[in-house]
Amino acid sequence: MKILISAASQIKNYSKKSVNFTILEKTFRSSSLALDQLAAITPRRHKVEIIDENRYDLIDVNKKYDLVAISFITQNALRAYEIADKFRNKGITVVVGGYHPSSLPDEAKQHADSVVIGEAELSWPKLLNDFEKGKMKPFYRQDEFVDPKIIPPARRDLVKGILLGGEVQASRGCPYKCDFCSIQNVEGTKHRKRPIEDVVEEIKKMKSSFFFFADPSLTIDTKYTKDLFRELKGLNKHFNCDGNVNALSNDEELIKLSKEAGCCSWWIGFESICKDSLKSVGKKNKIENYARAIKKIRKHGVGVRGMFIFGFDYDTPDIFNETQKAINKWQLDMAAFFILTPFPGTPIFKRFENEGRILTYDWSKYTPWNVVFKPKNMTIKELYFGTRNIAKNFFSLSNNFRRMMDSRGFFYRSFINKTILNFFADKYEFKEDLNF
Repeated sequence: MKILISAASQIKNYSKKSVNFTILEKTFRSSSLALDQLAAITPRRHKVEIIDENRYDLIDVNKKYDLVAISFITQNALRAYEIADKFRNKGITVVVGGYHPSSLPDEAKQHADSVVIGEAELSWPKLLNDFEKGKMKPFYRQDEFVDPKIIPPARRDLVKGILLGGEVQASRGCPYKCDFCSIQNVEGTKHRKRPIEDVVEEIKKMKSSFFFFADPSLTIDTKYTKDLFRELKGLNKHFNCDGNVNALSNDEELIKLSKEAGCCSWWIGFESICKDSLKSVGKKNKIENYARAIKKIRKHGVGVRGMFIFGFDYDTPDIFNETQKAINKWQLDMAAFFILTPFPGTPIFKRFENEGRILTYDWSKYTPWNVVFKPKNMTIKELYFGTRNIAKNFFSLSNNFRRMMDSRGFFYRSFINKTILNFFADKYEFKEDLNF
């Protein structure tokens, strides 16, 4: 069969000459791990084409395929449904999967012939077999978690364009169950680790020397991670990865090994400096660990990218100034500032919906740079502009250059990584004016 494996994006509103299709965008954006993994579990007798609208090209609905698979997150749902409807109108079978379809399978089914819910290693081959027999089911959901031993290395040979980076997944599932996180809708809450030799072999075969660990966190099982880092030492590969602040503040050996393995920066979900806000969404961060973790990581010449979310029920307008003061003391190398997004299928979405606080079901607005719910202790304008302004301040030209100069002891890869993440940051997603 001729199969299209694709990811939809909101880029339908832009021309190919827009910023979304510049050489810079194509070069530095990683290929979609979900697409590469799906291609890897597709039997080789089928001809597979990968198109990721977030990275390279638009999906051509006039091309002929036997089967079209579309993966998408909530903010890209409307674009995905548009593509799916056009293919189906031409008589082409469409299958959808990913975060949004896994959260709202009945909605997704209205635009597809079948929906893959959650992981796909067992479901996808079965779906293909059923399709060839003319007996494809409307929904495919695995009854058990995927054994990490059967996860094959992602197929990167089908990725179009220049690829300077990529994504690798050493483990799946997150046991923390934060109320705002949708990872549990796809990967579940059981943490499972791939054999270290499989992960290392996949990394060795990557053409690019830089990659990102797409694990929910590499600090869930620190013994496993330390063993993995020891095996990566000497491969001349470099990476960024996610970690928990509590673990990193108390485990300097892990930080040291990460540097030796090629870690450029740890990405940490601080989320908030308000203890009540953290507690309200099930986040177990200890605020007293923030400064200690940052200091220890930077001491080893590794960068720290702190991620913050605003709009929790205990957040007031003061949260922005207080966060700004704290960040200035900590000497963060990089940061990301997001507005709380209650994604469908998460506990916080269900709670806000029950309380009548969801403002819109226009999924295209469900990005970290829009307000789609009614905040509890501030106005919509205060939440939006407070988040936007702290981002603009952090990423001002003067502050960016100051952070560049404050990189003594950093090895050159970490310095380059830090520079890119500061000068091409998420602040550009915020609009100057909105009509509320």
